[in-house]
Amino acid sequence: MVLIPRHPSVSALLKSCSNVRSLEHCHATILKNGLHQDNVLITKFLGVCSVLRRVNYAKGVFDAVSQPNIYLWNSMIKGYCENCSLGDTILLFREMQLSDVRPDDYTFPSILKSCANELALRSGQGIHCVIVKVGCEVCVFVGTGLIDFYGKCGEIESARHLFDRMPDRNVVSCTAIIVGYAACGDMRTARELFDQMPRRNLVTWNAMIAGYAKIGEMGVARQLFDEMPTRNVISFTTMIDGYSKNGDMVCARSLFDQLGKKDLVSWSALISGYVQNGQPNEAVQIFFLLQSKNIKPDEFVMVSLMSACAQLGRLDLARWIDSYIVQGGMDLRAQVMAGLVDMHAKCGNMDRALELFDKIPRKNLVSYSALMLGLSLHGQGKEAVELFSQMLKVGIVPDAAAFTIVLTACSHAGLFNEGCHYLECMIKDYNVTPSADHYACMVDLLCRGGRLKDAYELIKIMPVELHAGAWGSLLGACRVHCDIELGEIVARRLFSIEPNNAGNYILLSNIYAAANRWSDVSDLRTLMREKGVKKIPGRRAEVGASDLYLKN
Repeated sequence: MVLIPRHPSVSALLKSCSNVRSLEHCHATILKNGLHQDNVLITKFLGVCSVLRRVNYAKGVFDAVSQPNIYLWNSMIKGYCENCSLGDTILLFREMQLSDVRPDDYTFPSILKSCANELALRSGQGIHCVIVKVGCEVCVFVGTGLIDFYGKCGEIESARHLFDRMPDRNVVSCTAIIVGYAACGDMRTARELFDQMPRRNLVTWNAMIAGYAKIGEMGVARQLFDEMPTRNVISFTTMIDGYSKNGDMVCARSLFDQLGKKDLVSWSALISGYVQNGQPNEAVQIFFLLQSKNIKPDEFVMVSLMSACAQLGRLDLARWIDSYIVQGGMDLRAQVMAGLVDMHAKCGNMDRALELFDKIPRKNLVSYSALMLGLSLHGQGKEAVELFSQMLKVGIVPDAAAFTIVLTACSHAGLFNEGCHYLECMIKDYNVTPSADHYACMVDLLCRGGRLKDAYELIKIMPVELHAGAWGSLLGACRVHCDIELGEIVARRLFSIEPNNAGNYILLSNIYAAANRWSDVSDLRTLMREKGVKKIPGRRAEVGASDLYLKN
């Protein structure tokens, strides 16, 4: 304890460490002065290592201490929790258990937080057993950590049991149980606990508005937001994100404009919201506004910008974004590379998309899916299916979205046998339950092959309700193959699903016209007038013989 005042230069060096070079210089000074066994000084040194994300360096220094005390162990464990995998953290904790040092109340909160972030229920339960064994469960900090862990892992009953047994509760423990109930969508119980709290902090208020935003109750969320005694950037960003996810970009933008000191997360929430709601131009405008403020975007902002560019199909913007990312030295993580592949593919530059895909060192499901979708969109369905097969061979497990892409590719390329194989493979080998989108792909595949009756029979035996797109595909096929009987059945179904969609009436009208059934054409147009169904002005509808007949 007395060693640090005797060496003020070491303390000053620790405070001024801002990079690896200064860290190494500080370590050399410690060794030169023979202070490498001082627990207090090394504890502070480990804290600096953690901030600079040099955990391996810290572990080497830690291992050189012959008798590390509890403070040194706790500092090392905290550094692992913040910078390493959960597995490595648990191994370090096991190493501590094998030593002569007994864990205390400050050992467990950071480990429990790591378990909660990874949703590692079994690992956390193992730590809970150790907590009970060493008698730390009654500590309010440890108890709060356990409540937070069980709540985030969906074990709300276990979290509530611990909460009810706590001898002393504070605003943090009450907030933890509220966050747990909000995470599982039980806002009624969360509100009851919230209303019972004698004192609330900003985190409690933010947890409540986030819970209501998550279940789409933005009216209640806004009411609480307006009642908040103080708000921070998290409060505003939570509401912006909530409005965005519920399709209300007017309110999202209004709150964004009211926010004084915006951080990168709030900018990202608004840009992402515009992209999710099909407003790519607005997303691009906000990005360039962000740039004008000299704020450096992160990979999340850039991925959203790439999605906006993909929606617009602007090749010039795609090239600019590509150059900006590469020249700016941004970390080309798998998510960023997949976004670049997707953007270039949707903007028509398949050569660049393929080049970027080949440069990804560790390809994952997202990168494969991005290229498969691009190939499918550009009439290379066969190549997309081959890429899917290649992906399976390297051991990547496809999800429901990947199967939708490959089935769509099969449909576009007319690969009926392959489509049937992958649908069966999806169910039997990967235990993925087919959705309406998967069945719609199969219906479209059958329709493209002229197997209209088979497509209709498939629709009748499906365990899910098909959306209008699949029925529309079948109706379009009925028009191509002049199948009046099935066309009438399908059209009636579409009239009930989309009563105001004029396109369905026009398709059936053209089927009648092709068979010279002009009275039926006239009757159908009369029905449209009676129901008030009109073509959307400025929108190009399919023009067929029935339109020409009516004009004459």
